[in-house]
Amino acid sequence: MEYDQKVKNRLRRIEGQIKGVLSMMEQNKDCRDIVTQLSAARSAIDRTMGVIVSENLEQCVRESIEKGESTEDLVREAVELLVKSR
Repeated sequence: MEYDQKVKNRLRRIEGQIKGVLSMMEQNKDCRDIVTQLSAARSAIDRTMGVIVSENLEQCVRESIEKGESTEDLVREAVELLVKSR
């Protein structure tokens, strides 16, 4: 699967968030602030995983329909991926 620039940009923003958290730790910032930023990064990662799975699922479903195949297993696998990631 080819990943579009939007997904890569999301990951770069997350990378920046994590670097920011490291900087906050080096500056001995308050624990609550650090946990808040880590929580935001985790949420961003979760959303990014959802985008990746949904885009891949869409592509796979199209290909299966073109071949006349069932899409039930594809959808089940995508849901399992998202559930396991939590």
